[in-house]
Amino acid sequence: MDITKFSRRKAHEVRIGGVRIGSDYPIAVQSMTNTPTADTEASVAQIRRIADAGAGIVRLTAQGRKEGENLENIVREMRQSGYPTAIVADIHFVPEVAAIAARYVDKVRINPGNYRLTGGDLEALIAQCRERGVALRIGVNHGSLAKRIFDEWGDTPQGMVASAMEFLRVCRRETFDQVVVSMKSSNTRVMVQAYRLLVEAMDAEGMTYPVHLGVTEAGNGIEGRIKSAVGIGALLSDGIGDTIRVSLTEAPENEVPVAEMLVDYFACREGEFVVQHPERYHATEFVRRSSVTTPITHDELTDAFRVVEAVSKNPSAELRAAILDMDDSVPVVVKRRYEDTDVESVAVKAAADMGVLLLDGLADGVWVDAPALSGDEVRDIELMILQAARVRFSHTEYIACPSCGRTLYDIEKTLADIKSRTSHLKNLKIGIMGCIVNGPGEMADADYGYVGAAAGRITLYKGREIVERNIPQEEAIERLIELIKSNGDWVEPTEK
Repeated sequence: MDITKFSRRKAHEVRIGGVRIGSDYPIAVQSMTNTPTADTEASVAQIRRIADAGAGIVRLTAQGRKEGENLENIVREMRQSGYPTAIVADIHFVPEVAAIAARYVDKVRINPGNYRLTGGDLEALIAQCRERGVALRIGVNHGSLAKRIFDEWGDTPQGMVASAMEFLRVCRRETFDQVVVSMKSSNTRVMVQAYRLLVEAMDAEGMTYPVHLGVTEAGNGIEGRIKSAVGIGALLSDGIGDTIRVSLTEAPENEVPVAEMLVDYFACREGEFVVQHPERYHATEFVRRSSVTTPITHDELTDAFRVVEAVSKNPSAELRAAILDMDDSVPVVVKRRYEDTDVESVAVKAAADMGVLLLDGLADGVWVDAPALSGDEVRDIELMILQAARVRFSHTEYIACPSCGRTLYDIEKTLADIKSRTSHLKNLKIGIMGCIVNGPGEMADADYGYVGAAAGRITLYKGREIVERNIPQEEAIERLIELIKSNGDWVEPTEK
């Protein structure tokens, strides 16, 4: 493998207000507000904080006509205060709101799962976007595929690609190229597979649309940062990605430094990382290179494993090349040294380097060599990387959305409260979702779900099934605990 240069996938230029994206431009960083879009003052203040943190693109939900119309006031306030930040409208169920938003914003994002392909709505929106110079994002979400797509393909990466491609073909037929596409999922394995298959499908039809990357519902804290870095880093390693968002259940301005860290980390990368053995991500079942069933951390290392250490500026490519030259009977632990002195930097960089090797079934363990960190900190990072790549589950996983203007409760506090009650549980996934737009779908593989149903009301799920509807929020966490107990998944916490 030639590792003398790093190459990005070819993507043509798309203009989002004053921001240019595509392979000839630096990867753009963006975030999304969680204020009510009908509240001009709160939304403008938050957009300014996000922009001041370094994001050039900010998205707002426009779930109804009122929110769509108020985008005019928000954009005007931003421009009058001297902010050139590109403003994006996020549309789900109501196509006419996309037409309203397109009068004011720099880009409109539509979800093919919730947007009609028939009836001329898309063609009309394209014509409107063309007239004003507005970009369009075809944003596919794993949790909200259209019924006809789901019936044919199931809840699969292939179905996500089919959903995107039929919309992209309409854009091409209308000779409209100011289009960005995304394939988001809270499952990093699904997300990476979907993006790779999408790029393959676009290449086959001569499409060069830019790609927006993101892992949805990543959660918060170091765990949320690692999960995002595993998914986004895997694709950046492939040379895929023109704009990114790190979705955290925190203040949206907190997302920006993490995204910038990833962009900077790959901007100086050397070497060409070619996706090899594509059968690994075309297969219906996850394929592991070796016979190891439970990948390890470095303190579990035995003589049965061989350690492969990266020393170049393109560690993923270096490690991949070394592993592929080895006999598959030899289990491999991948190692890299990080001189960073803070936990966040080490966690994000290590997840970006090692996650793709775990997702592709090549690595059997990880060794994060970080002399500035404590042994407990290193072990936690290693376990979180393994879990984010879905090869070993060692603690409760929280599939938590970052919230937006549709969220009707304090999701940051709720996540913290649920974590405080359930973090001792093992091998359990709990979804904490702000609303029903993507909630039930994105947490489809969760064991339990806590989903906002209306103001002050929560619906609880066991898997995909609703257990209790519209219960008072003040009772919801206790009822969630009772639900977990009634299904035999509860153990009492032990005193430390």
